[in-house]
Amino acid sequence: MRRHTLFFATLLLLFSQWASAGYRIGVSIARVDDNFMTYVRNGLEAAAKQEGVQIQFEDAQGDVVRQLNQVEGFLSQKVDAVIVLPVDTSATANMTRAAVEVKTPLVYVNRHPDERTLPKGVVTVASNDLEAGQLQMRYLAEKLGGKGSLAIIMGDLAQNATHDRTEGVKQVLKDYPGIKIVEQQSAEWQRNKGMDLTSNWLLAGTHFDAIVANNDEMAIGAAMALQQAGKAKGEIAIVGIDGLPDGLAAIKRGMLVASVFQDPKAQATVAVQSAIKMIKGEAVEPDVWVPFQLIKPEQVAMFEQRYK
Repeated sequence: MRRHTLFFATLLLLFSQWASAGYRIGVSIARVDDNFMTYVRNGLEAAAKQEGVQIQFEDAQGDVVRQLNQVEGFLSQKVDAVIVLPVDTSATANMTRAAVEVKTPLVYVNRHPDERTLPKGVVTVASNDLEAGQLQMRYLAEKLGGKGSLAIIMGDLAQNATHDRTEGVKQVLKDYPGIKIVEQQSAEWQRNKGMDLTSNWLLAGTHFDAIVANNDEMAIGAAMALQQAGKAKGEIAIVGIDGLPDGLAAIKRGMLVASVFQDPKAQATVAVQSAIKMIKGEAVEPDVWVPFQLIKPEQVAMFEQRYK
């Protein structure tokens, strides 16, 4: 009986992959040289292979117009679906309109467009950035004992992820009146800019007990600046977001006190699956949220397993 069940399950899997084999999905990534986006791209590639669909990648190189042209190019090629990791979440309306006009399924991945309600045939697979900011600030507030001065390093100001993560931090701070924000500036998601920004604060004589950064890259940059300034590891507590291998290594080395895991593989897998469901005319939730998870130092090994 078990043998027959296994046989039919295998047949069903093969049939599902065969049924999807002719599908073509076009993907435009905001920046393929971005650390986190590299993992999203790898996840999309693996998911497409698993599902037996063809996938074509384009690099928008951080250019909104280039990304719109790439999406319009995919639509003119009559791909079965389009997946977009947007350059600018406030500049997605034209891409949405173009896809809806030709009735081609469109999936935004990792970053939710500023339009919170999207038309039929357009969905978003992402993570709730408010939640990320709340998780990192709650942990940091406990580390500080509810008192101290805080610097915030923000991501690209054109991204709603930047504003939502920062807002999540500030929501938690309402419960901790003893923690004061002394600096808040953008380092555009980049390690070197996070390093320069922190160095400038130190040179200006700004005192802070902790740094919350909208991603690990900027958090690591901040930690490097503190080390260069002669600060001991952990003297100023730093928390980031993403939990990629570099971030996990930084926690192990004591550069960061924690991070918040954003799952690029899960986002990518669900994005491809959602695109296939829409191609087949199946129902899909308009917003699919992949949860964030706090990474404490004692949990690093567990999260390292996700990259093996």
